[in-house]
Amino acid sequence: MGGRGYKNHEVPISPRPMIADLNIIATCDRIRESEACSELWMLLRAVGDESPAVDRTRIRGLISARTGLDPLEAIRGLREELRRDPEGIKALLRVIPVQAVVESDTDTIKEASHRMAARIGEGEPYRITVEKRRTGLRSRELIEAIAEGLPQRVDLENPDWIVLIEVMGNATGVSVIPPDGILNIQKERALLTAKPE
Repeated sequence: MGGRGYKNHEVPISPRPMIADLNIIATCDRIRESEACSELWMLLRAVGDESPAVDRTRIRGLISARTGLDPLEAIRGLREELRRDPEGIKALLRVIPVQAVVESDTDTIKEASHRMAARIGEGEPYRITVEKRRTGLRSRELIEAIAEGLPQRVDLENPDWIVLIEVMGNATGVSVIPPDGILNIQKERALLTAKPE
């Protein structure tokens, strides 16, 4: 399924022009990318986006999307859809907001992270989470670079904010989001369908 600004992904992922305008990525099983694309497109339509763009990437098990909605609002809407029909989402595993796409370079990622971390208030703890695909960048080095210069304290267990770094080959998604900013379908479905004791 294609959309405005999207091409058949026959070249390695790069920040321009292929995914420069994405603001959501989603994971799925490696053989279900097409089904996941259709599912995410229909779900975004259901939560109010009249013309979402969804497509596969060159990375197996990863799809990208552009929604006209705020990505965090879109994910809240998808969560409501999951609550309404826990078995209705079949192919998608996680849906993740992307607030900026930059080149996969440590200094560039650090600069974008610091710019976006300005929304973290004094006394609000944060955690840095790095997910990597097709890259030689090291998670620890990225985390240390980003943490340097951020005045707020780190809390790995109960952060108010997550600085989320999604490295996808030559492109990296950067987001600063609340802990509920990612929709983990399997985990949340299990909670919804758990029988009360």
